[in-house]
Amino acid sequence: MLIERIYDEDLAQASYLIGCQAKGEAVVVDGRRDIAVYQELARKNGMKIVAVTETHIHADYLSGTRELAAATGAKIYVSGEGGPDWQYEFDGGRLYDGDKITLGNITIQALHTPGHTPEHLSFLVTDGAFSDQPGYLLSGDFVFSGDLGRPDLLDEAAGGVDTRFEGARQLFASLRDKFLTLPDYVQVHPAHGAGSACGKALGAIPSSTVGYERLYAWWGPYLAANDEQGFVDELLDGQPDAHAYFGRMKRVNREGPPVMGERAPLPELDTAAVAKGLAGDRVTFIDTRSNTEVHEGTVSGSLNVPAGKSVASYGAWVVNPETDKNPLVLLAPDQDAAQEVRDHLIRVGIDNIAGYVTSLDGLPTTTPKLIQPADLADFDAALVLDVRNRTEHAAGHIPGSRQLSGGRLMWHLDELPTEGTIVTYCQSGVRNSVAASALRRAGYDIVELDGSYAGWTAWQLSRQSVSSN
Repeated sequence: MLIERIYDEDLAQASYLIGCQAKGEAVVVDGRRDIAVYQELARKNGMKIVAVTETHIHADYLSGTRELAAATGAKIYVSGEGGPDWQYEFDGGRLYDGDKITLGNITIQALHTPGHTPEHLSFLVTDGAFSDQPGYLLSGDFVFSGDLGRPDLLDEAAGGVDTRFEGARQLFASLRDKFLTLPDYVQVHPAHGAGSACGKALGAIPSSTVGYERLYAWWGPYLAANDEQGFVDELLDGQPDAHAYFGRMKRVNREGPPVMGERAPLPELDTAAVAKGLAGDRVTFIDTRSNTEVHEGTVSGSLNVPAGKSVASYGAWVVNPETDKNPLVLLAPDQDAAQEVRDHLIRVGIDNIAGYVTSLDGLPTTTPKLIQPADLADFDAALVLDVRNRTEHAAGHIPGSRQLSGGRLMWHLDELPTEGTIVTYCQSGVRNSVAASALRRAGYDIVELDGSYAGWTAWQLSRQSVSSN
C-alpha cells in the first residue's frame, strides 16, 4: 500500500493519495484544484486514479474532486450524511457511515464523525495485504495533531446561528463513540497543520496516533471525565477569526466547483494595453512583490498579494470573484512565477487571470503613504485599525485602536468611518500591506504604520530606555 501526503503550505492543507501497487489503482482524498501533483504521483507509481473523495464540504479552499474526476475518469464519492441541508448538489456516489471503497487489498471505510460540520466523514484504512485490522485514519478536519476541528465556522462564515454548540457536542460524541474506540496504534493523518484557521492550536507534525492524542491532546481529560460541558467551553474559547471568504467556499463546494480543464500557459501582456485597461478600470492589477518593495512604488489602485506561502489566503481577502469581475493582471518576474501564483489563486476560486507583466514601466504608479510610530500620537486619524486576529489584539495592541482582521475587512466596510484618514497596522507589515491596498482601491484614505505593531513596540521600548537613562 502507498499513502502519499501532499501538503499545501499556503493553506496548511493536506490531501492524500492512497494506492494499491498490486492492482495499480489509487484514490485521492481532499484534493485541490491544481491537480497535476496527483497525476504525476500516480504516473510515477504506475497507478491510475480510479476514485476521488473528500472528508467534508470544505470552507478554506475549493475542492479538486470534480476537476480530478473530469481529467481521469475517476468515480466521485462524497458524504451522504448530515441531513438534507448538507447534501452535495453534484453527481457522485454517496458514502454513509460504514460504507467502503476497495482498491485491491486496500479497504477504505467511511466513519461519520460530525462536529466540525454535520456531514463530516473520516476514512479508516486497512491494508489487507498486511493485516485484517485498520492501521490508518484520514481524520480530515475532525482530529488534528494536538487539536480538533473548530465547530463554529458555520456561525462565523456560513450564516449559521448558534450552530457551534451542537457542533461542539457532536465533536464530543464523535471522539467518544468513534475515535477513542480505535486501537491506540492507528496512525492519524489530518487534513490541516499549523497555520490553518480550521482550529486554534494545530500541531505542525504531519501525523499522530490515536493513543498519543488520547494521552496528550488538550481534550483527553474532558473525555476521560465525561465532562461534555467543560469540553464545549474549552473548545469554543479563543478560536481565531474566520476568514469571510469561507462562506463562498462552502457554497461553491456544495454546488460543485466549476471544472477548468487543461489550462493554457499565462501570456505576458503588452504594458500599453494594460495601462489602457487600468485607465478604464477594466483590469485589476495584482502586485506580487513584498510590502517593502510595494512601499517604494506600485501601480495606482493595485492590490498587494505577495508571492510566497500565503497567496491563496491573501488573494481571497481582497478579491471576491463573485463581485470583482475584472480580469487580473499579475506583476511577476517571469511566466513560471506568474503561473505559481495562479495555481494558488485558483485554489480559492480566483480563476479570471488575464496574464502577467514583468515590470512597472509604462504603468501609472503611486507611493503608499506611511507614518512613523513616533508621529502616530499627534496624527489626526479617524481610526487606528488593527488588521490582526482578535487573539493577537487581545494579547497587546496600540491604545485606542480597533480590531478588524484582514480576512474579514472587506466584508465589513460599514464598520469603518466614511471620512478622514485611517491608519492601519498588523504585526510586521505584511498583512497590513494587503489590507491597506484593498482599502485604498475601495476609496479610503489610508496611511500604513511603518513597521506595524512590532515597529511601534520597539519604539516604545526605545523611549523607555532613553527616559530611564
